[in-house]
Amino acid sequence: MSHDATRMGISGRLASAFVANPLTPVLAIAGFLLGLVAVLITPREEEPQIDVTMANIMVPFAGAPAADVENLVSYPLEQVLSEVEGVKHVYSVSRPGMAVLTVEFQVGVPRQDALVRLYNQVYSNQDWAPRGLGVGQPLVRPMGIDDVPVMSLTLSSDDARGATELAEVAHTLETELKRVPGTRDVYTIGAPERAVVVELDATRLAAYGMTPSDLAGALAAANVVQQAGERVAADAQVPVTAGTWLADADEVANLIVGLRDGRPLLLADVAHIRRGADLPHQYVWHAEAGQGAGTLALAPAVTIAIAKKPGANAADITGAILARLDALKATHVPEGVRITTTRDYGYTANDKAMKLIQKLVFATLSVVLLVLFALGWREAIVVGTAVVLTLALTLFASWAMGFTINRVSLFALIFSIGILVDDAIVIVENIHRHMALGAKKLLDAIPPAVDEVGAPTILATFTVIAALLPMAFVSGLMGPYMRPIPINASAGMLLSLLIALTVTPWLAYKLLSRHHVADETGQGGRGIAARLKRLFQRVLTPFLDTERGGRRRLMLFGGMIAAVLFAALLAVLQLVVLKMLPLDNKSEFQVVVDLPEGAPLERTNALLVELAQALVDVPEVRHVQGYAGTAAPVNFNGLVRQYYLRSGANVGDLQVNLVDKHERSRKSHDIARAVRPALAAIGNKYGASIKVTEVPPGPPVMAPLVAEIYGPDAQRAREIGRALQAKFAETQGIVDIDTSMEGDAARDVVIVDRERAARLGITQAQIADALALAVSGADATYLRDGASKYPVPIRLRLPAGEQANLAQLLAIRVRANDGRLVPLSEMVRVEQQPWEQTLYHKDLAPVVYVMADEAGALDSPLYGMFSVVSQLNAAPLAGEKIDQYFFAQPADTSRFAVKWDGEWQITFETFRDMGLAYSAGLLLIYLLVVAQFRSYVVPLVIMAPIPLTAIGVMPGHALLGAQFTATSMIGMIALAGIIVRNSILLVDFINHARSQGMALADAVVEACAVRAQPIALTAVAAMGGAFFILDDPIFNGLAISLIFGILVSTVLTLVVIPLLYYTLLARNR
Repeated sequence: MSHDATRMGISGRLASAFVANPLTPVLAIAGFLLGLVAVLITPREEEPQIDVTMANIMVPFAGAPAADVENLVSYPLEQVLSEVEGVKHVYSVSRPGMAVLTVEFQVGVPRQDALVRLYNQVYSNQDWAPRGLGVGQPLVRPMGIDDVPVMSLTLSSDDARGATELAEVAHTLETELKRVPGTRDVYTIGAPERAVVVELDATRLAAYGMTPSDLAGALAAANVVQQAGERVAADAQVPVTAGTWLADADEVANLIVGLRDGRPLLLADVAHIRRGADLPHQYVWHAEAGQGAGTLALAPAVTIAIAKKPGANAADITGAILARLDALKATHVPEGVRITTTRDYGYTANDKAMKLIQKLVFATLSVVLLVLFALGWREAIVVGTAVVLTLALTLFASWAMGFTINRVSLFALIFSIGILVDDAIVIVENIHRHMALGAKKLLDAIPPAVDEVGAPTILATFTVIAALLPMAFVSGLMGPYMRPIPINASAGMLLSLLIALTVTPWLAYKLLSRHHVADETGQGGRGIAARLKRLFQRVLTPFLDTERGGRRRLMLFGGMIAAVLFAALLAVLQLVVLKMLPLDNKSEFQVVVDLPEGAPLERTNALLVELAQALVDVPEVRHVQGYAGTAAPVNFNGLVRQYYLRSGANVGDLQVNLVDKHERSRKSHDIARAVRPALAAIGNKYGASIKVTEVPPGPPVMAPLVAEIYGPDAQRAREIGRALQAKFAETQGIVDIDTSMEGDAARDVVIVDRERAARLGITQAQIADALALAVSGADATYLRDGASKYPVPIRLRLPAGEQANLAQLLAIRVRANDGRLVPLSEMVRVEQQPWEQTLYHKDLAPVVYVMADEAGALDSPLYGMFSVVSQLNAAPLAGEKIDQYFFAQPADTSRFAVKWDGEWQITFETFRDMGLAYSAGLLLIYLLVVAQFRSYVVPLVIMAPIPLTAIGVMPGHALLGAQFTATSMIGMIALAGIIVRNSILLVDFINHARSQGMALADAVVEACAVRAQPIALTAVAAMGGAFFILDDPIFNGLAISLIFGILVSTVLTLVVIPLLYYTLLARNR
């Protein structure tokens, strides 16, 4: 080759080495194949898996009031757990007879390490409670993202089958579905508890002189079997088994429990025995719109929930489950049983991934078409190949770094298409320009052409990486959610640079050598350059005038500063609304119901049915599943909010499934907002709290708006909590208000006359056991029928009707020392006392929670929160002056204080960390440019357009009525790198032109004329990539930032940077 490779930089030398190397296409094909393999083997998910390691520690303390549970269990255990390394928060809930502690670890602490530390801490400190105190064994139940079911199948029936028969079918299917590779936990929700129920007849028991404990003892003694050993016979050893198990309800009914006048007394003589479901403690059903208008087709149901193993592909698993289910329908599913898929995260993940891959293809094609029209079809092939190779290698790198294919990682690639293509466009355009200027041989022209723009291209690439990469260190729940963007985009930038310096020159040599650039496109190229030169001469000459130019430049720069300030004011004037992340357009939402304490299960179910009727009348609702007394299959939102712990007669959930988003015009968030007033009105009739909860796009919180009340007195804190609840209700836009405080309800306290009981030789323990058996039932023993997957207890209890009557309940008898049967009513009296309040702690401090959501015009909890904040600043609350904390829990709880949490906390942490990332990015860019230009002032000129991005970004959001979200901020951070890239190319060319003897003013105009085309091409390419994200509910903020930011700042960069640099150089002359 004629060019002198030794005088060129690294970019020129790389181009020289690869431009005619036969190894280049082989490496390119290998890279493309690696990308194809990555697409096939990378697991697909809808959202990035944010692994929040949490664990519940449940400690029973039978009979203890809430205050004793708090002092003797919760406080000591909280102290022990807070010592564990990596723990973020320790929460506790102390209720009568039970403490539930929750340990939340820092995001990023490995799950296995966290749980080993936790188990070690719990079990090595078991001496905190004396053995005789009555505190039970702690049960540690870890929870994480992989406990969220990826699929749920609801079984219902068209005929008279009840939940018990459906549960039997579900239990049979559980084992079969667990055989599908990759499944983790498979369980059934809504299955009635099967038992052989022995309903006692208190009158007949008394007549035969028997007590419930006599029956329990007889049943337990009759159901003992032993392997007695092996009997040695004449010619063999014969195993001996002593006794047989009770195998069915008939055997139980015919069991002899005593003698009466020498005749056997059967259990059936003193009780009614039936096998089936025990008294219901939950109802699950499936509902759709009925045949007639305003009717509801409702059927009993059970739901099978299926979780996946870590790292498994959700799409493959749910597809395999459906295929397995089709095969099982002929053998395991009776006719008339319907199986409805009520959750399929595998399908939604694959659907989202395929749609985004399609957008990725369209974004790539748009860039190729752009180059086609701007430079020619051969150049378009060169650039298109470079982009496809870059994407393929980036996907492989993403897989190698452990990322999945999800909406965030794919959006990272789509938005970076425009950035990835920059290197190839700049290099191809410069080769094109060199040929147009009359280079003799393409092989000789390529290395110098690459070398000319190589150094600024390398620097520009690293400035974009410097802007993006600090975002990878955002802390908290939002960190793992956003991490694919900086990591994938930075990897893509490095790979695109490598490909631009190696593969692109080879492709240019092979394709562009087949036509004479100077003849075919040279005149056009020179024509465009001439027109651009005339344009910039007209625009810039007034500002370069030696007499009046200075004042004009000052006015221009002042106008830019004023425009930036105006853009910032849009947020202050609420013309641009700040929000963490907008809600996605999902195909589901949930209605969470809490009735007042003491509400029976039937009332809860009646409310759910009435709510379901209102919902199925909405045309976009496909079907609804009701869960009374239990929780629906948990999603990520419910995992963090601990919905899986919800149980009891007064709680319920509705799982609302919508038709596919392609079949409706309204978004799921709009539907949820529209139905909320009608649902709240129905809830008010029942005195219930109704909360419409949607699956958040990013990290979930306890509620969008959370006020934590701390103070020295628990009763006073509750009063402040109720006052704050009323304040929330008065504030416009705040909805779904609820608190951690229970409503006023009564409880029965049975007080034993210890003296009377002692004279009769009856202990308080006997009385307590008799009452527990009568009310809750007691499992005397278990059936062994050789077929049941779940144990079937033989349960003694009073009939439900007799429990309702206190006099009948206290007619139950216990045996005195002298053998007499004494009714409980002779030894006890019943007092009605208020319901015991559950006591909550957070990080060792007692707390009362008040929670709400925002559904006002601004649709951002931050504005509702700050409205209440200003009200609390203006006047005392419940007669107390309240301190307010926004960032951390108050260290001193001797004064009443409110700590604001919820979406505010995560918004503050995210924007704080992103602001720090932005600052770090700017510092890195400054250092890089200082290293390149050997000046402290030139980098400031080059970075000057960064604030100008706000002139496009904020008005762009206001114009489209979009909220400024975390993704908008990501766009602004990326813009810093993109805009600086253009500045570097301009400044570098001005320096290059001046080094060849050109006058400063002429060099400025020439730089704009020559560099305008590649700058405009890369800007339009980046905007084109962003255009395909514009319709996404979550990432449209990123798209708006890029489109409007690039549009405005690119135009301004081509004017402001040359003039600023001119001013700097003119002063230094």
